[in-house]
Amino acid sequence: MITARQSRAARALLGWTQETLADKARISLTALKRLESENGLQVYETTRDQVRRALEGSGIVLLNSDKGEGVMLVRSEDMSA
Repeated sequence: MITARQSRAARALLGWTQETLADKARISLTALKRLESENGLQVYETTRDQVRRALEGSGIVLLNSDKGEGVMLVRSEDMSA
């Protein structure tokens, strides 16, 4: 499950606005704002899944462990040249 912090951090790594991520995830901007809110707002699992897929499709790896959570941007081989 993607968290609000992971979504915001992943967007920062990619240089995306909320509008860009909402568009790529095919969700409303309002739904993304709810997901990224720290107010504990209810978010559909399908929304979280669509955001996760959009980010992972752009090279983001979501990290979760008992010590915390994070994100990593993995560059493809053809981007490193």
